[in-house]
Amino acid sequence: MTRSAAPARSLDEEIDPFAADFYREALQALTRARIPFLVGGAFAHAFHTGIRRATKDLDLFIRREDYQRIERLMQRRGWQVEMTYPHWLAKVRNCEEFIDLIFNSGNGLAPVDKRWFRGNSRTDTLGVPVRIANVEDALLSKAFLMERERFDGGDVAHLLQTNAERIDWERLLASFGPHWRVLLAHLTLFGYIYPGERHRIPPGVMSRLTDRLVEETHHPPSSTEQVCAGTLLSREQYLHDIESLGYLDARLTRATTMTNRDVARWTKAIPGMHPTRARPRNGA
Repeated sequence: MTRSAAPARSLDEEIDPFAADFYREALQALTRARIPFLVGGAFAHAFHTGIRRATKDLDLFIRREDYQRIERLMQRRGWQVEMTYPHWLAKVRNCEEFIDLIFNSGNGLAPVDKRWFRGNSRTDTLGVPVRIANVEDALLSKAFLMERERFDGGDVAHLLQTNAERIDWERLLASFGPHWRVLLAHLTLFGYIYPGERHRIPPGVMSRLTDRLVEETHHPPSSTEQVCAGTLLSREQYLHDIESLGYLDARLTRATTMTNRDVARWTKAIPGMHPTRARPRNGA
């Protein structure tokens, strides 16, 4: 079912005219070609929360299998297209402006699939009718961003604060799967940030998650393998654990789509990172 929600004030008027023309033409081209996409990033956050902030690009969620079609479509317009990170995103550039084509999360945990395209709200972005990434998927994509220079916990809290009664909680729980502790951490923080609104998180959801926590606390780990899942939250802050302490990088387990090469490329892109630090020590 398509959600009908009153859109927040658009960011359209705040976009540089050259960038706006570029974004609009890309949205129109994708629409005419009937290639599915979802608007995310600052545009989606404004739609879901009413929070307006400057944005340097346009984020579009796409399926990985549609990338080649999109690449040809954009190149025919004279724009440069590059697969910036093969596990995560590509970029479309027009001079200094760019569009991110996102088909996974940066940690490889959340590939964009057909489930992302169910029940989306619709609105106009730069005069083009588009579908918006669902709250549940926006929340999932932000929940794991805990870098030194960027923490999206505030965005998660605001998504919860403005949408708690509209969230499909079963879908959200399923999307986090074995990473439910990350969701529990954000829900716990929500109750701290908004103490008068703790009741808006369904009691059944909190009970299920805290029951899991209690159960795990009273049972030893099923595996003796020393894994550091911190790398799923920050690409930099847990390198010491996998490089010097012998922990297995969780990005190189079956939990994600990332390979050794993906991890090395993503690590090398850390600002100020020394080239020798970009070599993961675990198997692909």
